[in-house]
Amino acid sequence: MLNTFQQGDHPVLPKPDHDERARQEFTKSLKGFVQSALLPGLGPVFKARAGKRFEREQGRAPANRQDIRKAMLPDPYFQHYAATNRIAQELIWDSVIDTIERQLPEIEARAKALSAQNPAPLETRDDFPTPRYVTALDIHCMPGGYAGLGGDAAGAEAGEIAAGALYDRGVYLYAMGYMGPTNDDMGRSVANYIRRKMPDFKPKRILDMGCTVGHSTLPFKEAFPDADVIGIDVAAPQIRYAHARAAGLGQAVGFLQRDASATGFPDGSFDLIVSHILLHETSGKAMPAIIRECHRLLAPGGVMIHADLPPFDLMDPFTQFILDNETWFNNEPFWGAMREIDQIALAKASGFAAPRFDTAPMAIMEFAAADESYTTKAAETLAEREFTAGEYAPGGGWEVLIAEKAE
Repeated sequence: MLNTFQQGDHPVLPKPDHDERARQEFTKSLKGFVQSALLPGLGPVFKARAGKRFEREQGRAPANRQDIRKAMLPDPYFQHYAATNRIAQELIWDSVIDTIERQLPEIEARAKALSAQNPAPLETRDDFPTPRYVTALDIHCMPGGYAGLGGDAAGAEAGEIAAGALYDRGVYLYAMGYMGPTNDDMGRSVANYIRRKMPDFKPKRILDMGCTVGHSTLPFKEAFPDADVIGIDVAAPQIRYAHARAAGLGQAVGFLQRDASATGFPDGSFDLIVSHILLHETSGKAMPAIIRECHRLLAPGGVMIHADLPPFDLMDPFTQFILDNETWFNNEPFWGAMREIDQIALAKASGFAAPRFDTAPMAIMEFAAADESYTTKAAETLAEREFTAGEYAPGGGWEVLIAEKAE
């Protein structure tokens, strides 16, 4: 069922051969098995066994996600789930590396040719100080990390694009296709949200922070074709790949190597600033700086929208425990900490008058429901899909932190 969805092609996407594709499809299916078959068993195990054991040992019921984790860690079912989930994550990247190593010279050549055709700017720096919270570990277990600090195809040197190619294909497999054929559901969902909720808002200058390969950046150029759209990221391989990928998909979008907490752009440079799953990748020091930078960069009346998963105070303790497993077992050190931060208070302290949370419905689900040309099997799969805690997109929508800068 999960293999109904296949990634859309473009000139710089790694092209697996028959055996490589088979391995990659297996990793996608294994990820789906963990989410659909193993994850649902955690609740019954906690209620019937682990929670009761905790009560006997502690003399009280588990009160929060920390207690739930303490109860679940010794349980063999949870250990099986956590180990299989970690193995599935590592296999995804490993299955893609062979394809990239085999094709890297060809991909690099195509990327250079395409970037030359993109009239929008490309900027990287050999001396760029990549933040330590990005380089200290391989986030999401991606070998070499986003910045590609490894020297081989899995972690290319700063001037190459292999880490971008690995991210592009690997994230599609990680999301099991539920981000759409070009992995752009978050950006497309937020762009749809803006057009639906703010029909009179026509931004002319748009900034996407933490854009990686531009998956979520390009939908804003489609939604607002007259706007200048820029994506920024701290990782040079992602930026270079993104610039070529945009050209290959027919979009003139610029990509610059910049730090979202200190971009270097002049005050009031943008009408709309967005990010997509950026905040949980940043440190407790960087996140407040990013929100302050958003306020500085926005023109009066400008809008800030950060799309991510919900804060912990919007979830029950067991859901918190499920999501916080990313912190403990999937190299996401700031995943849990980000959800404990009072983002509303943070935005207010940065100068935004009325920040709020809202939900942007997933574009791919709306598309499947509305477009009769969509394949019957794919539409039925989406309609039956339950986006529960621990999935890539819980609830079938994206939680957005939205705020406007005063006129």
